[in-house]
Amino acid sequence: MRKFDYSFLNNGLLPAKLVNLTANISSLKTMAQVRKTDHMQIFTALEAVAKVQSIKSSNAIEGIVTSDERIAAIVNQDSAPLNHNEAEIAGYRDALNEIHLNYPHMDFCVRDIIRLHQMMMALTGYEYGGQYKTDDNVILEIDSDGNRRVRFRPTSAAETPKAMEQLELAYSEARNDANINQLLLIPCVILDFLCIHPFRDGNGRMSRLLSLLLLYKNGFDAGKYVSFEEQINHYKTYYYEALRISSNGWESNQNSYFPFVENFLSTLYMCYKELDNRFAVINSKKITKTARIEATVLNSLTPLSKAEICRLLPDVSPTTVEAVLGSMVKKGIIQKIGSSRSARYLKS
Repeated sequence: MRKFDYSFLNNGLLPAKLVNLTANISSLKTMAQVRKTDHMQIFTALEAVAKVQSIKSSNAIEGIVTSDERIAAIVNQDSAPLNHNEAEIAGYRDALNEIHLNYPHMDFCVRDIIRLHQMMMALTGYEYGGQYKTDDNVILEIDSDGNRRVRFRPTSAAETPKAMEQLELAYSEARNDANINQLLLIPCVILDFLCIHPFRDGNGRMSRLLSLLLLYKNGFDAGKYVSFEEQINHYKTYYYEALRISSNGWESNQNSYFPFVENFLSTLYMCYKELDNRFAVINSKKITKTARIEATVLNSLTPLSKAEICRLLPDVSPTTVEAVLGSMVKKGIIQKIGSSRSARYLKS
């Protein structure tokens, strides 16, 4: 069975790029914490937008989708789920809310992991929520001709309970080592969770929930205010490639964690940079409303809807936002994706 050992993070021979990334993230984290203390109202507004984007994106990665209007209704609990996809989405909402509200009292332990999975699957009607897989599973890959092949064989069903117990213990030991950087440890643990693939369904979504849990517990909460899941979804080709490379040789303890760690940290860094950009735009009172709307769209890494811009700029009227967006589209500065209420805007 796979052995879990993170002592290599304490050998002083880590890639310089990863060390630099952790330093940059820590610097941005400090700045964000100071700003949050002084401008909690702004961060509360950002959190409301990010929560919708997180719930939408984490499910979309798995092909679980519905309209933006229905996403908003489910997230705000204005409507019960109308179908299976919406039940999946509502379950992720409940699990994400649990982490946002109670992460200080939760841990990366078998008890809380199983409880989160049960919560995430509770509305779907599946009987296996909160239970480890009972049959072996495989990760399939489909080539351009439609041929399937086994890309990865996760831990067997029989070995899964023991593997999860060992993963919990290995993480607990490593996080108590003062010489191990937590930002490097967290993605290693998430990679191992994904390679165990302990549940019949929902492993990808659980990995993103657990990523947020561990980041929040270590003070890295940018994912509350700029969706971590949306960044993964936006660059999911790179995410899956990093996962593929880092899982090669995993069963025999011959894999390299570093490609996955770099992708994970790059995603977190983008969240902090985007948070920095959004705060600067919202907090600026010296520039015109038109300039603030323009900066909000042009600085965003992902398409924004008019409603999202209004939430980010609560003192600007929807009429003004609509007029500025129309002008920017006409000038070719931004492009409009979709139509009517589902329209989103992105830098051309």
